[in-house]
Amino acid sequence: MPVDMRTFLAHVELANPVCTAAGCAASGRELAQFFDLHRLGALTTRSVTMAPRAGRPTPRMAETPSGMLNAVGLQGPGIDVFLERELPWLAQRGIKTIVSIGGGSVAEYSELARRLADAPGVTALEVNLSCPNMEDRGRVFAREGGSAAEVIASVRSIMRYDVPVVAKLAPDVADIVAVARACVDAGADALTMINNPLGMAIDTETLRPSLAAVTGGLSGPAILPLAVRCVWQVHAALPGVPLVGVGGVMTGKDAFQLILAGACAVGVGTALFHDPYACLRIERELEELLQARGFQRLADAVGLAHRPPGSAARHLLVDTEESTS
Repeated sequence: MPVDMRTFLAHVELANPVCTAAGCAASGRELAQFFDLHRLGALTTRSVTMAPRAGRPTPRMAETPSGMLNAVGLQGPGIDVFLERELPWLAQRGIKTIVSIGGGSVAEYSELARRLADAPGVTALEVNLSCPNMEDRGRVFAREGGSAAEVIASVRSIMRYDVPVVAKLAPDVADIVAVARACVDAGADALTMINNPLGMAIDTETLRPSLAAVTGGLSGPAILPLAVRCVWQVHAALPGVPLVGVGGVMTGKDAFQLILAGACAVGVGTALFHDPYACLRIERELEELLQARGFQRLADAVGLAHRPPGSAARHLLVDTEESTS
């Protein structure tokens, strides 16, 4: 019997939990050459900025053991081109689309939200908080609960309420639960975690940093345990908040770990660079794992690792209560 793979990102239903991670599928056209994008839970766009950005100088990608460093720098054509060409292409095809936004000030995030508030085709808005705050000596918004909350409150006050606002968190913080709680208190409907932690590599031939920007975001299998830990901690503290687990998902087993830790959806990123069909394969592998373990619904596996061994699934507890009432 097939597993019911449906899940909910706040009040929005997704056909399955496997989405693309921001920045790894551009805005869909490239991936659409390989398969029907309707087979995704949702497509997450690259982070859209107000002005066009050429990105950082090269080299801006480097392989590392079990991972990859990147310092691309939110390269993109800006909000005007996104609204004119990229979002309409997705909207016309009815693709569930999570639009990622990035800014250098609260005002910039607010303006991006204003431009997107009435745009057709926005399923959810993901707020990339791992951007330097140009008004606060370049301190990253995601590293301090107050700064992150200020951005989320501003965006939530502008974005229409049928569109969930999702805060994307970074792991390079002293207390990710405190930042998560601040974002939820400010109006975030869901959380994505994690963005890439910072890393660095040095080329032993040139004797110089491997990246022109010196440091970059680490992605790939190396960060899966970090993502699982962050999802676990936040789900334990905020069990009612929908979480999208991102970081090192290469297989259905990886996705299953994040779901057991508390994620209701997962994002696939680095795997797409060498396997454009990765999302479909991971969704199939995940369903096979759930089926082999006797699950009828994906929802029954979400956060299951937090419950005592042998405890009944949540829907079974509800059914028991109803039958005895």
